[in-house]
Amino acid sequence: MEVESQEQSNTWEDYVDWKKKPAIKGRHGGMLAASFVLVVEVMESLAFLASASNLVLYLIQHMHFSPSKAANHVTNFMGTAFLLALLGGFLSDAFFTTYQIYLTSALVEFLGLVILTIQARSSSLKPPECNPTVPCEQVHGAKAAMLFSGLYLTALGVGSIKGCLPAHGAQQFDDNTIKGRKQISTFFNYFVVCLSFGVLLAVTFVVWIEDNKGWEWGFGIATLTILSSVPVFLAGSGFYRNKIPSGSPLTTIFKVLIGAILNKSLSPNNTEQQQQQTVTKDVNQTEALSSNLKFLNNAATNKPPYNFLKCSIKQVEDVKTILRVLPIFGCTIMLNCCIAQLSTFSIQQASTMNTKIGSLKVPPASLPVFPVLFIIFLAPCYDHIITPVARKATKSETGVSHLQRIGIGLFLSIMAMAVAALVEIKRKRVANGSRLGLREPLPITFLWIAFQFLFLGSADLFTLAGSMEFFFVEVSANMRSLAMSLSFASLAMGYYLSTVIVSVVNSVTAVSGRGGWLSGRDLNHYHLERFYWLMCILSALNFLHYLFWANRYKYQSRGAKS
Repeated sequence: MEVESQEQSNTWEDYVDWKKKPAIKGRHGGMLAASFVLVVEVMESLAFLASASNLVLYLIQHMHFSPSKAANHVTNFMGTAFLLALLGGFLSDAFFTTYQIYLTSALVEFLGLVILTIQARSSSLKPPECNPTVPCEQVHGAKAAMLFSGLYLTALGVGSIKGCLPAHGAQQFDDNTIKGRKQISTFFNYFVVCLSFGVLLAVTFVVWIEDNKGWEWGFGIATLTILSSVPVFLAGSGFYRNKIPSGSPLTTIFKVLIGAILNKSLSPNNTEQQQQQTVTKDVNQTEALSSNLKFLNNAATNKPPYNFLKCSIKQVEDVKTILRVLPIFGCTIMLNCCIAQLSTFSIQQASTMNTKIGSLKVPPASLPVFPVLFIIFLAPCYDHIITPVARKATKSETGVSHLQRIGIGLFLSIMAMAVAALVEIKRKRVANGSRLGLREPLPITFLWIAFQFLFLGSADLFTLAGSMEFFFVEVSANMRSLAMSLSFASLAMGYYLSTVIVSVVNSVTAVSGRGGWLSGRDLNHYHLERFYWLMCILSALNFLHYLFWANRYKYQSRGAKS
């Protein structure tokens, strides 16, 4: 018995290695295992952004979509990729390990990028080039089917990776100890750094290749990078600890919600007595129903009309943890709607301006390099300087709370949209006074656009890292992959909302047969500054909405409570 007890104390409960044997403390997990995940994130981010960062120009110049249609296709592609993070998170919690999901998803993304590379290389698979005598022909038929098949296979792979990879890295640490919780916080900060480093390579080296050597080279680099990430990920197999799937979290969520509604009501006195009772678990732990979201308590305290709706107290409390974070998730969507402008209208703005820095001509799609460099510099400073100082000042484990970090990001998004509107006013003033041809660059440097990128990049750093850690530590351990995927699902909702807002704005502002604020092929005829002011107002209203929910939220995790 003593030997068996000692063996159990040396293994991680509910975790296995890649051979599905019990994970051993001191051998599996820790910063070394997480380091492989960070390297893979650089490669995955490079592969994804190499194909996505310059995509709007590829769709305009080679597939002959109008700027607004190209922008909508890019936002739909990005939105779908991030929304499918929910699929990766769900599968990781329910049926497979995060280890298995990553390997499968990387191969799916590889297949999608192969299709895009083949099409970009072959002129017969693209619409004819435009010329003065023949109007541009937008891609259609089988060629369009090939384009969108490649894009959405890539989106499926990317999304599933987003839903499993951050959780795979974070679960290498023990959140039952102060040291482990601090390491989780550090991991998420450096995860954002690695994501940004991949973006940096994509928007500099790969974008230059696409503009100067051809798009088949850009897609080819992305294809080889995601393929190379597989052996790098496998190299860490002997160090990973993998969470054992515990069944579908969605089944638990629906069972509790339906059970709470259908279960027979008890008298008020009887209900109160049952809710105060504690239930003893197998490991001599006790658990009681909490007082918040009381309507869900009926699922555990009242007699169900059907046996399959019978819920344990743990299941009810697990569902409560998910429902409590949903308002915070909803408030981050507007920020990501603003971020969607970075890969669409902001790139188009820069393409009309002077993109030279001295004798160096910078591709417009490389503009994100400014916020990316800022994030790569700021994140380590935040982790090693700001956080320790904040911990001493506040005498708390987290220093700056998760919700405070998210709030800072939302406030910066308001500033970003105001700056974007002012810069567009200046750009159009130069355009109206220069009277240059449609393809001639305006006599104004594209560095003006960098200001809005800096604000939005900073907002993304605070909100993405803060929300990933917040969702990971605040929900039950058997729902963490799904909860963490909410950070990327928020990005998806933001991209989709951006598409809806652009369409609605065009419809509402189109009068007397004239196009709306964001219609036509000439960006100088757009009223983009009005659109940015609208986004600024919506972001400010969203920030007020966030403050309401953040002030009412009560932390559940031990580290955040301290």
